[in-house]
Formats: sequence, structure tokens, C-alpha cells
Amino acid sequence: MFKGVYNMSSFSVFQRFSVQEFMTFTSQLVAEYSAKGSRDSVEEQVYFCHVYIRSDGLAGVVIANNVYLSRVAFTLLEKVLDEFFKRVDRIDWPVGSPATRYQNCQEADPISTS
Repeated sequence: MFKGVYNMSSFSVFQRFSVQEFMTFTSQLVAEYSAKGSRDSVEEQVYFCHVYIRSDGLAGVVIANNVYLSRVAFTLLEKVLDEFFKRVDRIDWPVGSPATRYQNCQEADPISTS
């Protein structure tokens, strides 16, 4: 089961639906072909898809431009997945939803401002 949180504010109202479809499809595809316990970055068009799949199978994907550093993306993914794991029982993973989202990379990694 896939759960998504999207920040579509940088896209026009007319682009948002197709961009969200692209993000959903790409996230599912990248996560499906990545191994448990892995961190990967894949370039797709002008975006980078950063995927982290924990050894327990819980996965997260960040799609960002090249300004959003991979180190920051993986720090964010680790925080979000840890928070999800703490708040949602494993039996509820298929119906749970993420409670945390970061739209500003500085919130996920204060070092990036240095």
C-alpha cells in the first residue's frame, strides 16, 4: 500500500495532477526495484528520487531537484520512517498515513545551511 505526501506549491494548478501522478508512479517503481536495507538515488528527468528501504520493508521516497542534497534527503527519510514506525503499528502500515513532512530542507538537516 502506498501513502504519499506532496508539496505541489511550486507547480501551476494546471500541472499539479500530472506532476503528482508522475511522483506517485516513479516512487512506487523506484521502491519496488530497490532492495531491503538499501539507500539509492535515481535521476528521472530533472528530478532525483531518493529511496530508503529499511530492513523491515518500510520504505520512503523523496523526489527533489538537485538543490536538495542526497544527504539531506536520506536524513529526512530516516526521520520520517522512524516517526512513522513509532506512531503506526506494523499491522496498520497498509492503512496508516505519514504524520510528518518537511518542505524545507533546513528543517531536516540544519547542517545544510552552513
